[in-house]
Amino acid sequence: MLWVLLAIIAILVIFLIATYNRLVTLRQRIRNAWSQIDVQLKRRYDLIPNLVNTVKGYATHERETFENVTKARNMAVQAKGIDEQAGAENLLTGALKSLFAVAESYPELKADANFRQLQEELSNTEGKIAFSRQFYNDTVMSFNTMIQRFPTVLIAGMFGFHKEEYFNIDEAAAREPVKVEF
Repeated sequence: MLWVLLAIIAILVIFLIATYNRLVTLRQRIRNAWSQIDVQLKRRYDLIPNLVNTVKGYATHERETFENVTKARNMAVQAKGIDEQAGAENLLTGALKSLFAVAESYPELKADANFRQLQEELSNTEGKIAFSRQFYNDTVMSFNTMIQRFPTVLIAGMFGFHKEEYFNIDEAAAREPVKVEF
């Protein structure tokens, strides 16, 4: 009888350790995934001033568009937390759409090698951001699901694991057409 009791205790201890380690692993993946998003966002922020300056050379009378892109970029750089970052990214995406709409009005700009290269780099970065965001949100979903399942919910509560936030961008705003007036 003592051996059975010790075996049950050993199984419970192993389960507790394995579950705790899985929660720690998922939490670290979330932090790593957020770091990857942050890296891509910083790359995006570094590309934007170069793109704006290239377009400025051709479209000097579009000052308001350039100011909006710069303001949106600065807000995104200074954003703290996932919700604030997502809101700032929505504004920046809209401002970039306006910048590209202005660029469409200047055929000589679209033919400029620097502009094309910057636009391609920004487009590639946007794809990396989207992938990183998806990976982050998938990892958050796995973590949040795990900490809400029984019996893991008991272990998560004991060790202070809490629900993580998703990185959401307003998809409706991202799909709106760009309005440019001259």
